[in-house]
Amino acid sequence: MAVTTFVDEYTSPVSPSRIFKASIVDSHNLIPKLMPQAIKSVAFVQGNGGTGSIKQINFAEGGAFKSVKYHIDELNEDTYTYSYTLIEGDALIDKLEKITYYVKLEQSPDGGSISKVTSKYYTSGDFMLKEEEIKAGKEKVMAIYKVVEAYLLQNPNAYV
Repeated sequence: MAVTTFVDEYTSPVSPSRIFKASIVDSHNLIPKLMPQAIKSVAFVQGNGGTGSIKQINFAEGGAFKSVKYHIDELNEDTYTYSYTLIEGDALIDKLEKITYYVKLEQSPDGGSISKVTSKYYTSGDFMLKEEEIKAGKEKVMAIYKVVEAYLLQNPNAYV
């Protein structure tokens, strides 16, 4: 097994508390409403959304994937940290054992936020990840983040 790690950083004009509440804590409600063409539903198959819960994302018909399941390893609303492990679903393909993510949101000097994301891909055997596949996945996640950000900018009283 090999582990490939990526570290990315994103900035947003939205405060860490608002972006954390909307894109992480309440994502199961908000994202299917904002992006029904991509996300059919999000449900907890175990737990209520806190640490230890398992969340299933069901994608809209016609997409590349049908569903994925994540185990929430940590969700801390005080420190704006979130870690989770992709444990099941089409995105793992047969050559990935799991993918882990660690997200930390920090206040930026201008009142917005800085999102630091570490992702680790655990491959099976001698399988090598293709950079274009990783990039495509990151672009999809970033598109969701930008939709949530736009919603928060248009609705300044949401998630305060």
